[in-house]
Amino acid sequence: MIARLPIRAMIALATVVAGAPAPATAQDLGEAPAATASAATTQARELTLRDVLDSSARHAPQILEAMARQRSANARALTAEGQFDLVFNAEANARPLGFYDGSVAEVSAYRPLQTNGGQLYGGYRVSSGKFADYEGKTVTNQLGEIKVGGVFSLLRDRVIDERRGRRELAGADIELATLDRDLVAIGVQRRAIEAYQLWVAAGLRVRIYRELLELAEARQESIERQIQLGARPEILGIENRQNIVRRQGLKVRSEQEVQLYANALSLFLRDDLGQPIVPAANRLPRQLVDSVIPRLVDQNTAIAARPDFQTIITRLEQTDIRARLAENELKPRLDLNAEASKDFGPGSNTREPTVGIVGLRFSVPLERRAAKGRIAEVEAEQDALKVRLRFLEEQIGVEIANLRMQVQGAEKLAGLATAEAALARRMAEAERRRFTLGASDFLLVNLREESLADATIREIDANYRHAAAQAELVAALADREQLGL
Repeated sequence: MIARLPIRAMIALATVVAGAPAPATAQDLGEAPAATASAATTQARELTLRDVLDSSARHAPQILEAMARQRSANARALTAEGQFDLVFNAEANARPLGFYDGSVAEVSAYRPLQTNGGQLYGGYRVSSGKFADYEGKTVTNQLGEIKVGGVFSLLRDRVIDERRGRRELAGADIELATLDRDLVAIGVQRRAIEAYQLWVAAGLRVRIYRELLELAEARQESIERQIQLGARPEILGIENRQNIVRRQGLKVRSEQEVQLYANALSLFLRDDLGQPIVPAANRLPRQLVDSVIPRLVDQNTAIAARPDFQTIITRLEQTDIRARLAENELKPRLDLNAEASKDFGPGSNTREPTVGIVGLRFSVPLERRAAKGRIAEVEAEQDALKVRLRFLEEQIGVEIANLRMQVQGAEKLAGLATAEAALARRMAEAERRRFTLGASDFLLVNLREESLADATIREIDANYRHAAAQAELVAALADREQLGL
């Protein structure tokens, strides 16, 4: 009975790896003893890929850093919007010494226009005392003067000016920061999937080597009893002990590999405070499942969804903004100024009527070399970005096509590996029955068992490569939903 239990466990494990369900045991999963199981219920819960992706999306330092850069871009955009803020001014002048004792107090405010390079302004001014004749514009009636007006750009700065250009560039910077955050997040999630898959595959290998060792240890007890009865030669026991030592070495090495991959996975699996969590062996899943499956999407749609592709398009839009700014500097300036003012209270009769003023200001750059240089610079940058965009589109197309071929090829190889493992399992079972009946020898049974272990490990590796290829394709398609974003 002792010799049969590991055999059933070996068959059940091979069945699980092949994709069929099998009951779990505490020994298979490396769980804690029953006395401490209740205290470790949360920790012993099987770790899923979704758990890792959710944790990584919330707490991965690279993603948090990219989000901080996005907030910085939002702050710069707010700074650019500040150029259109309402500005308030106040000024007062008095003459405590001198022949004239006139004093003036004035408050004013202006706000730049959102759709024109000009501005609207208004103010109030009041004066008292005596002023020189040449300061007549400073004098107001007793209750002061109210003034409102506006400046409107008719040529240069009419469609775009420096303020509006900086605001548009800041908006594009927000888009670039968002795309950079998406690009970083996709890369982090892809590496999180890879770390999880490596950890699970290593755990499955440990189970194979553990069951292989248990078979040899159980057989050693049977062989020693048969040696004592004189049914087997003593050399057979020595040979089986040698086999046990070798299998112990394989188990120890595979357990170290699991711990290494668990440490690597802790970079993506974190608690609510963002501290790394090294997953315990009792949280290993029973099989490596296809947690992310690529969707069938049109290639043009997939390319357009890529953050790196959208980044170049956004940079092209920024160069277009800079080109419009440079072309604006080539235009002559023609500004219209309209103003109305009125004095209130006792004072000069000439200041009582409402005064309206309309004026024009014209200026033109003669050589315009600075603007021409900026236009040539922007055109060269646009040409470079267009070439890069075209090459990136071709590169992404080839990458997606290659990954789809890899997924198909890995799926076929995984099927072949599963078939090979099933045949090796049948051979090992048959050879063990023959050995029990005395129709086979130890060497042949050992070879069949190790062939089954090798075939099962190849099946695990093939399933890992298939799952890894699928994850790579999902990342290449920028499928944010499946990546937990």
